[in-house]
Amino acid sequence: MRRNEVAVVGAAETTELGVIPNVSQIQLHADAALNAIADAGLKLSDIDGLATAVETPQQIAHYLGITPSWVDGTSVGGCSFMLHVRHAAAAIEAGLCRTVLITHAESGKSNIGRTPRMIGPDSLNGQFELPYGVSTPASMFPIPVLRYMKSHGITHEQIAMVAVVQREWAAKNPRATMKAPITVADVLNSRMIAYPFRILQCCLVTDGGGALILASAERARDFPNKPVYILGTGESVETPMVSQMQTFDSSRAFRVAGPLAFREAGISHADVDHLMIYDAFAHLPLYGLGDLGFMPHEETGKFIADGNTRPGGKLPLNTNGGGLSYMHSGMYGMYALQESVRQMRGTAPAQVPNAKISVCHGVGGMFAASGTIIFTNER
Repeated sequence: MRRNEVAVVGAAETTELGVIPNVSQIQLHADAALNAIADAGLKLSDIDGLATAVETPQQIAHYLGITPSWVDGTSVGGCSFMLHVRHAAAAIEAGLCRTVLITHAESGKSNIGRTPRMIGPDSLNGQFELPYGVSTPASMFPIPVLRYMKSHGITHEQIAMVAVVQREWAAKNPRATMKAPITVADVLNSRMIAYPFRILQCCLVTDGGGALILASAERARDFPNKPVYILGTGESVETPMVSQMQTFDSSRAFRVAGPLAFREAGISHADVDHLMIYDAFAHLPLYGLGDLGFMPHEETGKFIADGNTRPGGKLPLNTNGGGLSYMHSGMYGMYALQESVRQMRGTAPAQVPNAKISVCHGVGGMFAASGTIIFTNER
């Protein structure tokens, strides 16, 4: 993909976020989609490309009453929407469509019309992981994280500090679910979920959704809001348990997707003004900082503990409050993308002054997939 040739021209989340017991999952999709279409100043009939995950493209297209000529149903977990951005940008450049809607929603808390997620007993995961009790993030992450801590000298206090700093960002965001300040002691004294994770180190469970509209950069000038250009993209997938248990480190998918995006964007780490790293659990920002190449893994815990990612720090990270404090309906990648777009538009509640480049990095499918999108507000 060429740099700066495709732009985000519309972006919005659902009208409500949090606990929404009176709206089904597909209605949340429609709410997010219509909000993004209105943000772009378009009509439903203008959409000729559609991407979504979990819900199928045909379900969303039928519900919205549109007939797209290009669809993408890639579903690889929480970073699916990063991959959708990459695929949509390529499709627009190839002339397969002109205006792409990427939509996501989940009734993660209320479970109203939620599509079940199942692991087939004949799948690789079903045969070689489920029989040993490896079925959820809480059962999959602890052992590799403990090994990561031992290998790189990361302390419990440093991981707790991730949650503390992101709560500081959330306090500046009116739509954040959790805003009350917390301390390292609060985190380490909160209820144990699965050692070493306590509840304040685990993502929220909420309802909500979001949507993006993509179009060519040449057309972007005709839209009402400031375009946000796609500077670089990357993606990768692999087997989750191989990623974690074999390497006892971070994710090899992380280490493929991130460098791909940086090479395509033609930027260095020093050029990055704003960073979003998927944070289903508090350790993921540490993995991301190391795997993206910002610093060695041994330095990540201290980097955050020293305040470098908090408001006023030199590398603002997860400025909406992240999955730990903003919201997390089950697949968080769309909300990270939304915050990157807001920062590049200059409309974020906790706006980073003079931010020109935002890196949005996601993980999905229990570390089985990764996607990275680099945005800029300059062409």
